Amino acid sequence: MTTTAQQPLAGRVAMVTGASRRIGRATALGLAENGADLIITARSARDEIDAVAAEIRAMGRRAQVVMGDVTDEAEVTRMAGEARSAFGRVDILVNNAAIRRQSPLLDMSLQEWREIHSVILDGAFLMTRAILPAMLENQFGVILNIGGVTGHIGAVNRAHVCSAKAGLVGFTKAIAVEFADRGITANTLVPGKIGGQRSATSGASPAMSSEILLGREGEISEAAGMAVALCLPPARFMTGQTVHISGGLYIP
Repeated sequence: MTTTAQQPLAGRVAMVTGASRRIGRATALGLAENGADLIITARSARDEIDAVAAEIRAMGRRAQVVMGDVTDEAEVTRMAGEARSAFGRVDILVNNAAIRRQSPLLDMSLQEWREIHSVILDGAFLMTRAILPAMLENQFGVILNIGGVTGHIGAVNRAHVCSAKAGLVGFTKAIAVEFADRGITANTLVPGKIGGQRSATSGASPAMSSEILLGREGEISEAAGMAVALCLPPARFMTGQTVHISGGLYIP
């Protein structure tokens, strides 16, 4: 028999953006393992996101795929509407969608700068604003923004990514302060260098590995495991915080 302890998120609905691969995918599966039903999003990669949904359903949880672009306000409004129509509520929002490119600052165009910010920072803003009303109806919500270690230590050729990821920290704190009295918590998870197959936009720096105190890259399961932990009931007394999982690459 499944117990509440085994399924602490039973009855909850979670929405994860950028859930087709890596940390987004693993986080969605981890939330499902803990009893949540899932709304998972992707801008493209329909086959991959459908495969994630199939894995979630195989666990006995409900899964709804919502395709859309988090940088498009009208698209986000539609996505939020589909999410609420699917299960009637959204309790957990994980803003994971991101792209990471590399370009020297002096060669960086305003278009490149805005492209990165639109996905990472504008996307988190638009998704959060669209989903918050559903959370406020139930006076319960968990918002988790997925940051990046370069937003704290800097990186060559990644001024756009560093600034966008750093901006998520301030955005998280603003949400935490504004909505704490209405049952909403908000935190930022900052993964360091995480191994596994990366997307073409990852822009990972090989030199970074030598600076990790634990002497290795992190596992996707480790980063996603921490993301899931921040969405579980024991984390309800945590809000406005920035949690690093980087093997000591960055120590606040």
